[in-house]
Order: sequence, then structure tokens, then C-alpha cells
Amino acid sequence: MNAVTDLTPDTPTADAVFPQSSREAFAKAYPETPLVLSHNLRDHPLLGLDALADLAGRLPESSIEYNRGDLPIGIDGKPGHTGLSITETIHKIAEANSWAAVKNIEQDEGYRALLHDLLEELRPAIEAKTGAMLHPQGFVFISSPDAVTPYHFDPEHNILLQITGSKVMTQFPAGDGRYAPDWMHESYHLGGPRELTWRDELADGGTDFAIAPGEALFVPVMAPHYVRNGPESSISLSITWRSDWSYDEAGARCFNAILRKAGMNPAPPKRWPGSNRAKCVGFRAYRKAFGPPKPPAAPA
Repeated sequence: MNAVTDLTPDTPTADAVFPQSSREAFAKAYPETPLVLSHNLRDHPLLGLDALADLAGRLPESSIEYNRGDLPIGIDGKPGHTGLSITETIHKIAEANSWAAVKNIEQDEGYRALLHDLLEELRPAIEAKTGAMLHPQGFVFISSPDAVTPYHFDPEHNILLQITGSKVMTQFPAGDGRYAPDWMHESYHLGGPRELTWRDELADGGTDFAIAPGEALFVPVMAPHYVRNGPESSISLSITWRSDWSYDEAGARCFNAILRKAGMNPAPPKRWPGSNRAKCVGFRAYRKAFGPPKPPAAPA
């Protein structure tokens, strides 16, 4: 776990990407309440198609993911590629019927500076609630018209900034076992997939958040969601970070998997501001003694 160490403590200036009203609203909502924010990042030179295709072409293959866009909300495993290369997919995104993810953009110096500048504007609000900002990462999503990102969850605190085009994220309550059963959380944190099992009866529990250029959406840790792109191709930037609280939640999930395998029925981790430190410490001790357990299988 690495804290953001090369950020200055200066108060955001008039040139800040997130207006003061958005920073104040975020400070009140973080870390558990999703909300739409405003931003001023449109037309940034690093976030155009040519720049992103160039970035994708020089990052390692492990940092690239791209799949068909005509997907259902729920999928079983990873869908196939479109037959195009990643650079072709990005350049032809308007007709490629695909969605592409360029992961860990902080591997590039210019994108790392952009990521850290954005997070610095929010750092006071973040650290007042969940402590040190850890492991900052950035992801760019380039999506064809009407593309679907299937139902899943993510372990990071996340803000999705819409740069071009529009999309609607349907988000479900974090920590509610109806939308993501405990064993799925436990499997994910022990190396299993992040894709979740979709059932149509879950739909009534979702909240739609529409974002257009100049808008951003905060997504709480492990909040299940899926995304439908708008009628035009789009570019979105996801800025993420971890906290001691998020790592404790993950460790508690892993410890619960051990208890469940032993025939127990453990209580799920507490949501913020509840502490999951004891279970996390227990898992780390187990892992040190016996190695990491395997992801649990789906219950019968």
C-alpha cells in the first residue's frame, strides 16, 4: 500500500478541475453516498482518441482490456474480442461495437501527473474521513454507442469523469447481500472474478445516474453497478484510490471465507465508519501461516 507522496498540500486554486461546490458536496457524501459532481476537464489533450490510442499501444498487454459492446447486463466469464487491435478499436470506436479499458494510466509520467493533480483537489475531504489516500490508479474507458459494461463491482473508491459522450450507470447499494452475496465478495478478494450474477428481479433496487461531458459520478467501494453508453461514442476517466478502511473490508471478506469453509456463518463486514480491522488482522495472520486460501465455490 503506497500513499500519494508527491502531492503538494496546496488548496485548489481557481483553475481547479472540481469546482468548490462539487468539492464541498463530495466532502459531505464521501465515502458511502453516490452523487454526481461537476468537473472542468473537457478537451484535455491527454484524453483525446489519438493520445489514448498512443498510450494503449505502449502500455503492457496486461493494462489493456477490450471486448464487444453488445453485451447483456450479466455475463458468464469474459466476452470475446472484436477482431481489431486495441489501437484500431480506439480509433474506430464510433463503429467498432466495443468498449475498451486502458488500465493503470499512472504508468505513464504525463497521465500520472494528471491523476495526482485531480486527487490532490479531493485529498483533504478524503483523508478527513478514511485516512491516507493509498494506491492511486487511473483508468480510461472508450466506449462505442450503446455499449454495455456488465454488472460488476470494484474494490476502490472511484470517481468516473465523463469527457465526451454520455452514459448511465445503474448503481446498487454497497454491502447489501441481495445484490452481491457474501460468497461473491469473498471469492473476488481471493482471486475470483469481479463480474456478478445478474437476475432481472434485482432491477428495482438500482438507481440510474446519468452523466454527460463535464459531469462525474462518485462510486462507493464495492457498490454493484452496470453501465449503458449513450447514442454516441464516449471517453470516461476513472480516478481511484484505496484506504485503510477499504483494505480492512477486503481482509475481513477473506477471513469470512475461511470461517465459512469451517462451517460457520460469519457476519458480513461493517460498512464505514464501522471497523473491520480485527478480521483483517486475523486473515493476514492466517495467510502468513498457511498461505492464501482458494476462492470459494458458489454454494449449492
